[in-house]
Amino acid sequence: MDYIQTNKAAWEEAFDRRKPRWGEDVPERLLREKLPFLHPDLAAELSRLDLLGKHVAQFCCNNGRELLSLMRLGPASGTGFDLADNIVSQARDIAKRAGIQNCEFVAGNLLDIPDTYRGRFDLILFTIGGLAWFEDLGPVFAKVSQCLRENGTLCVHDAHPFFNMLPMPGEDCFDSAGAPIPAYSYFKADPWVETHGMSYMTGRYASKPLISFSHTMGDLVTSVAQSGLCVTKLREFDRDVGMTDVYDGKGVPLSYLLTAQKR
Repeated sequence: MDYIQTNKAAWEEAFDRRKPRWGEDVPERLLREKLPFLHPDLAAELSRLDLLGKHVAQFCCNNGRELLSLMRLGPASGTGFDLADNIVSQARDIAKRAGIQNCEFVAGNLLDIPDTYRGRFDLILFTIGGLAWFEDLGPVFAKVSQCLRENGTLCVHDAHPFFNMLPMPGEDCFDSAGAPIPAYSYFKADPWVETHGMSYMTGRYASKPLISFSHTMGDLVTSVAQSGLCVTKLREFDRDVGMTDVYDGKGVPLSYLLTAQKR
């Protein structure tokens, strides 16, 4: 099975079945708020970087709301890459409605980003869930390294690998008190296959399969290092970045922020 094309079909189906007006408020919020769609931990980190006049990208950018928020920090250009054609179309429409002209959006498999983007970017960003759609992180970070300029920065803000061990509300093994009791192996090798839609976008329905993968922190750091990037920071937090807040503040790692530099 070509899981990437399977996921493309499932994501495009999810967007076609999105909740009424999903994403429609993004242009208004971009015009009204400073960094409206960036998690505070990520916003603080990006604000410390000197992005004025730089060229930035987001891999797995969804409808562009985070990248378009990032453009408020003064980059000369932004480029968003995502697999789903219809979601990318909404990203382009959002940028147009928000009057952001220095941002382009490209539809396709990021592993197939062409050589025209080689050495283009000063910053490449991944946010929650982006890396989970790839079985092997090696080719992902090899593409990142290829697309970064010398001294360019990779920034990843995502759910912590430990989070994949915890059951979600509604699962039979979930503790109603929200106690962080692992239910799944940290070293889960087989993929997660979901057929009930993309909940934040659609609600539940019998969907085409969405196939994602768990990665350990060792997988992550080793793949980044082997791509030729130097890890400069790894911070871990006991707060969720988009799944559920039932485990927040309970002493287990729920999210992380990693930066690395091409040298």
